[in-house]
Amino acid sequence: FQELLRMEEEEIEKICAHILQFKPDIVVTEKGLSDLAQHHFVKAGVTAFRRFRKTDNNRLARACGATIVNRAEELKESDVGTGCGLFEVRKIGDEFFAFFEKCKDPKACSILLRGAGKDVLNEIERNLQDAMSVARNILMDPRLLPGGGATEMALAVALSEKSQGIEGVAQYPYRAIGSAFEVIPRTLAQNCGANVIRVVTQLR
Repeated sequence: FQELLRMEEEEIEKICAHILQFKPDIVVTEKGLSDLAQHHFVKAGVTAFRRFRKTDNNRLARACGATIVNRAEELKESDVGTGCGLFEVRKIGDEFFAFFEKCKDPKACSILLRGAGKDVLNEIERNLQDAMSVARNILMDPRLLPGGGATEMALAVALSEKSQGIEGVAQYPYRAIGSAFEVIPRTLAQNCGANVIRVVTQLR
């Protein structure tokens, strides 16, 4: 058993020495980190994070310009991220958070959300996700439709005008679909207390 323990210590020391030769300030791993490895890193003045989530690790690599390697032996000078300008650990509430700030040309970031309760926080996260999706869609395809039932009313009017130029029973599907589209502006007008008949007539 002593021989196995000695071999393990030698292997850990070898891995740490290979990482420390590149003189990093921070080491991040998705796996565990033994007490002996932490000792070697602390002795060299290096901060080490263990059990990082894969998504967080990918974002951190993109922000700092680093490359994730699967084995310490594969680490090269070009894999070390040098884009982070400031690293701090701050306490917010009852938890500690690591902040990597002032990054050069960051391609990823994190948004810290706080709420009074879990349900409120989940709602804030959903609203933020919706807002980011809208911003992404506008950047990729900069076209917008008006809300408040305006789009549905425009479609209903267009279908009604189209049906007038069609003879026989073929016009009825156009009218039926147009009437279905009018349900949304009619419901909105009713909810706000307006005169539904007058408002819908004016919109037509």
